[in-house]
Amino acid sequence: MFALNALRTAIRVQSASSPSAAAIRALSTATAASAGSSAAVPDVSKLSFNTLLVSKPTANVGLVTLNRPKALNALCDDLMSELNTALEHFHADPTVGAIVITGSERAFAAGADIKEMQPLTYSKCVNTNFLAHWTRVAESRKPILAAVNGFALGGGCELAMMCDIIYAGEKAQFGQPEILLGTIPGAGGTQRLTQAVGKSKAMEIVLTGDKYSAQEMERAGLVARVYPVETLVEEVVKKASKIASLSKPVVQLCKEAVNASYEMTLKEGTHFERRLFHSTFGLKDRAEGMTAFVEKRAAKFTDE
Repeated sequence: MFALNALRTAIRVQSASSPSAAAIRALSTATAASAGSSAAVPDVSKLSFNTLLVSKPTANVGLVTLNRPKALNALCDDLMSELNTALEHFHADPTVGAIVITGSERAFAAGADIKEMQPLTYSKCVNTNFLAHWTRVAESRKPILAAVNGFALGGGCELAMMCDIIYAGEKAQFGQPEILLGTIPGAGGTQRLTQAVGKSKAMEIVLTGDKYSAQEMERAGLVARVYPVETLVEEVVKKASKIASLSKPVVQLCKEAVNASYEMTLKEGTHFERRLFHSTFGLKDRAEGMTAFVEKRAAKFTDE
């Protein structure tokens, strides 16, 4: 993430010129060796978690399954801390190009753990900056895809929105019911939801606390695609594997450009995008991709 932020800062400061080839090659080097060699990354099957199941369903995809079945995967502090640890593991694994987060068929995550929050006070929330580390999913440098079955309510909906793409099973239900508990969303629900579905729809969702179907959320723009419940995770892993098979530095640049659109004017955003586009011409992968297209063959990306 540091390399991307540094490149982004350089582009803003040097608006009259594109990033150097050396800068973009440094990005690709950081991407391919963010945590050293693959030998330094522990075997994912040997990792131990209390609230998660972590695996690699394909050679290039990391899968995190929320696993608190008795609580419908309610998000507690321990779960979110373990999720951050799992994501750091996959960030350190150079073979992983994309990550999938899912839950059970009954619930992606039915919300935050109310029993854990109920005794909190204002002063404790402020002094501990409660929920601050829950949003680290949104800071991932690798693409994260949410595979949502069942309930994605409150914090569960917010967690899904922190991911880069949301796919849903046909029986999934989304909502922000915090208003019914005398509070408001606290992990980005009012902000990311408004960006995704617009002010009027977001207001309806957060002010009523109602649940909304996967199909309605697809029409509203929150969900990218709806799949049958039983094939959802398999289909999302396929999508993730396709993304992971592409040039990792280019995928990161593309993700950075899309996310920047929420923070810039159209003029600033198109300029930023154009400079990132220019920077890809310092990559071997860009040359390989275009050469492969001209030669009518599959590209062989090396993340350089």
